[in-house]
Amino acid sequence: MKFQKLGNTDIDVSVVALGTWGLGGGSVWTDKNSTVEDAKRLLDACLEYGVNYIDTAPVYGTGVSEELLGKALKGRREDFILQTKCSLNWRNEGGNFHYERDGYTVNNDTRAAAVKKDVEDSLRRMGTDYLDSIIVHYVCDRFPVEETVGALEDMVREGTIRTYGISNSQPADLAAYQSTGGRVSVVQEFFSILSPFHGREYFELCKKHNTVFQTYGVLEEGFLTSPAFLEREFAKTDIRSRIPWTNPEKKEGLRRAFEIWKPLCKKYNCSFAALVESWALSQYDRMSLLVGMRKASSVEDTVKCLDIKLCDEDVKHMEDAVKAIQVAVLDK
Repeated sequence: MKFQKLGNTDIDVSVVALGTWGLGGGSVWTDKNSTVEDAKRLLDACLEYGVNYIDTAPVYGTGVSEELLGKALKGRREDFILQTKCSLNWRNEGGNFHYERDGYTVNNDTRAAAVKKDVEDSLRRMGTDYLDSIIVHYVCDRFPVEETVGALEDMVREGTIRTYGISNSQPADLAAYQSTGGRVSVVQEFFSILSPFHGREYFELCKKHNTVFQTYGVLEEGFLTSPAFLEREFAKTDIRSRIPWTNPEKKEGLRRAFEIWKPLCKKYNCSFAALVESWALSQYDRMSLLVGMRKASSVEDTVKCLDIKLCDEDVKHMEDAVKAIQVAVLDK
């Protein structure tokens, strides 16, 4: 496993990070619901392959993901770098309406009191007295950046959190956080070979501040794992039923891309998933791969991408194969 510092901190994180949205289940992920034992086996695999960076959020299953992780982490909390999020909550205490799901109304609130309460709730659900990193899940321009940054810095001083980052934002938000005294260690944004445009806008600014860029969606919710995945069908509430790759024309474009990429998989002796993950790593030298995984076999396959060094010609070949079907992240 390869490691890097999280921003300007002394926190060593694995380049591959475990995403746990799927553990939350609910109507968004309609696969079999996960159990504590499932979570324990997943963490066992992470330890085996050197993955120490774990990401979750309160709204992943409306607390379920955090609760499962908390139980699975008992006795080995210090083995992992634990990252969760703030700003989205279902306490009905104000903020911007975000969505309704599974009987809950979720609001986005980045005011100081809300951010601190989010962290307090997460600590309780996960049975820990500190968090290594907290991400502002959705940057909100309704409330002053200074107030949010002030709350985050307070918690760093108190030892409740060690560092923090932002997500679902714009480069101007990163600049605003930094200019108001913030110390953003990680920017977490959607980024894949099919949706590369938004993420690339951050790289120069991230480099300036020594900020880790953490990509989520690198496998496009599974649609970049194999041609067979394209044949799956999902419930209307499932997030995978609502993204562009369910469109017949987009699917056909992906099938052609898989055929073009097949010789590269043979050349590098890897899966399609590891191939596109290695493409992401080639884009920025402070990249963190946040990959949703629920099986030990997925962890084993994902870490193989770290040993793949794509040549420039192959990077271009991969990108040319999907150029006609690429989308902006806002199209999702």
